[in-house]
Amino acid sequence: MASLYTVGKSWVLAVTIVCMSIFWFHLCKADEDFPETGSVGDDPAQIVAKALLCFNDKYIYSSCEESNRLSASGNLDVPPEYTEEYCSGPCLSETHLVLNCIENIMKNFVFYNKATIHDIRDTIKAGCSYGPERGNFDVEEHLEAEESGSNKAGTGILFGVGSIIIGLTPFL
Repeated sequence: MASLYTVGKSWVLAVTIVCMSIFWFHLCKADEDFPETGSVGDDPAQIVAKALLCFNDKYIYSSCEESNRLSASGNLDVPPEYTEEYCSGPCLSETHLVLNCIENIMKNFVFYNKATIHDIRDTIKAGCSYGPERGNFDVEEHLEAEESGSNKAGTGILFGVGSIIIGLTPFL
């Protein structure tokens, strides 16, 4: 007959494995419930072309100077001295309208500089904030900072999982 101590160790190990499996399943799960595009039968090239038309829509970009508009390359050419006018004027709202237009056509749109719609929104939010990043609309710089931050998060996750495994070793 197994002792109560052995059964307790097995129970702790089983609960740990189940919890870790659930964690990794949710961490690695793809968003497959929704299609990337508006309709199933459209040609991918047509969908991308539709999304790119958002940049040239005269009803969306009507007041913002062309030199300060978001481009299909994913760049926001807003000089630091123009920050106040950009963030409190029509350019900010028109840029968000363009991003909404693109997102309504193709949720997972990626700009030529590898930025996503979310990356552009984060850059705008940081550039218009009153913190240390105010006036910095360099999307690529924000992408690099985000990548280095995600590497740190990955290291933290690995450290946590390693600590759990080492912590459970005496119970085995």
